[in-house]
Amino acid sequence: MFLLAAIPIPLPSCNPITVFSIPVSDTIHLPPSPSSPPLSRLPKCLFNSNMRIPKKPVSLCLSLLLPHLPPASLSSRIRPASGFLTGKARGIHTAGVKLLCASFQMDNTHGTVLGDKSSLLQHMGSNNGGREPCVWSSSEGGCTIDIGKQIFCNRSLNMKNIVAVGFDMDYTLAQYKPETFETLAYEGTIRKLVNNLGYPAELLGWSFDWKYMVRGLVLDKKRGNILKMDRHKYVKVAYHGFKELSKEVKVGTYGNTLIRDSFDEPDYALIDTLFSLAEAYLFAQLVDLWDKNPEIFPDNIDYARMYKDVRAAVDLCHRDGTLKKMVAQDPKRYINEDTTIVPMLKMLRASGRTTFLVTNSLWDYTNIVMNFLCESRTMEGSENCNFDWLQYFDVVITGSAKPGFFHEDSRANLFEVERDTGMLINTDNGSPMAQVGDTSSRSSLESLKKTKVYQGGNVGHLHKLLKIGSSSQVLYVGDHIYGDILRSKKVLGWRTMLVVPELEREVELLWELRDIRKDLQSLRNQRDLIEDKIHHMNWSRNTKDLSAEEKQNLSSKLFELESQRELVRCSHQQAQRELHQKYHKVWGQLMKTGYQNSRFAHQVERFACLYTSQVSNLSLYSPDKYYRPGEDYMPHEFNIIPL
Repeated sequence: MFLLAAIPIPLPSCNPITVFSIPVSDTIHLPPSPSSPPLSRLPKCLFNSNMRIPKKPVSLCLSLLLPHLPPASLSSRIRPASGFLTGKARGIHTAGVKLLCASFQMDNTHGTVLGDKSSLLQHMGSNNGGREPCVWSSSEGGCTIDIGKQIFCNRSLNMKNIVAVGFDMDYTLAQYKPETFETLAYEGTIRKLVNNLGYPAELLGWSFDWKYMVRGLVLDKKRGNILKMDRHKYVKVAYHGFKELSKEVKVGTYGNTLIRDSFDEPDYALIDTLFSLAEAYLFAQLVDLWDKNPEIFPDNIDYARMYKDVRAAVDLCHRDGTLKKMVAQDPKRYINEDTTIVPMLKMLRASGRTTFLVTNSLWDYTNIVMNFLCESRTMEGSENCNFDWLQYFDVVITGSAKPGFFHEDSRANLFEVERDTGMLINTDNGSPMAQVGDTSSRSSLESLKKTKVYQGGNVGHLHKLLKIGSSSQVLYVGDHIYGDILRSKKVLGWRTMLVVPELEREVELLWELRDIRKDLQSLRNQRDLIEDKIHHMNWSRNTKDLSAEEKQNLSSKLFELESQRELVRCSHQQAQRELHQKYHKVWGQLMKTGYQNSRFAHQVERFACLYTSQVSNLSLYSPDKYYRPGEDYMPHEFNIIPL
């Protein structure tokens, strides 16, 4: 039985009335339209960003709500259909009219709503690629946010207590394109290995698969292995080069030691930043080649030496300016455009926050990248970079040498950078220092109004420049779990937000594959029940005085149960493998290894107060938002407390 929602609105012309019904817990988003009825004539409940639907299905007259809205404007939100909502949503019922259903494409329209995770009829995401940016402070802001754009909270953070928000640049404000930037780094590294370090010329013909490696892996330098482990440091996936290790070899190598390995330097290397993916892939290629043709390599080469040489070649590429020169010539080829960065910075500053930039890049490169991000300028032709982007920051520190920067006892000197020439000027802990023979006054009013640019120094200098009284008043946003997040959180007590670009696709797949995960849990439960019965029967057979006939019956039942267990085990194993490969063919889900959090996820949970897929997601939230984490659950609570 259905209830038709009749709304007394004077209709200027009689459009065909389309009626559709929405099942329990779905949410409708009604877009504003110039041709919509005057707001004063519509019920107040329609003006909420989310409209809750009662428990029983309710039919709505869409033409009553939006009488003049052209059909084309609804096409991205509502489409004709002949069945049910895609994505296993419940069916939409009609009252003798053509069936309509909400678009439920999980790759670009899902988000969170009040009380459940239903499809969205109004999509809101990062408005890049030439579209007008939408931020919380704009008239379009404050809407439901796509699940891939949300900010996730590990520890409560009240933004009202934050007085300064700081940003890293590379892979935080500037998101590099792996298919171009990492390929550039890969090719430069190979040239250094061949031309500078004597590696075989065969390497020059290699290519880079930028999708193969993921963050959170660990390189075993001594054995030439690449590992993925869970939060307890148990190795779950292991490859020697590109060859997967068998379970027996994996357990024999990493699971049978008397003392647990820490999997840290110097014997292991952590792939904890997107900059490291190319070198990890190259290391795997070198391992495979050395195993087949060790004679073509320089003398005294082993796996550890190969990794050391790869790292040295990568550093050479960064030091000689090869990479940065190419990026400077065509930033658009290597860096993603994001039109929401400037509105986000403006909103933070309008809310009374101080903003700062701390990057390891030097001033010349920083200026080029930030010009591109904030002004879409390049160094091509007659156009020159300017310093307009500095208006969005109170302090800019380049060449910071993080993570050492986060130690107050670091004796690194702080220099002021002369913007036009890049020359360094001595300072007294940030204050201008008179130069010998210089009679000009560098502390003029005009100079004081400008954003100061510095190089080097330490966090003590930064606190003094920002006049920060407490470290807990600082929120720092970065992409490097060790270089940005761990040190600033653990040493200083700064509040932290980690940028994880891979997260957007990860959470979308999580939502899309949620039913498969439920099926996997059901198979695990079935297996547990069968094993309990087997154990009980074995116990009875071994401890009770049974007749020969009773023992025969027990043996038959045991055989049947063991067959069932094997069937369930194989089904579960196959389903688990297929789910693993849906995330990544080799390494699986970024934040999981099987049923355990991955080592990377464990680090995110420990050190990042907040985490999200891109820095500009901050623009979708109020600058005064109170971020609150969900409740922690222990295993004994899962089947008791409704989740």
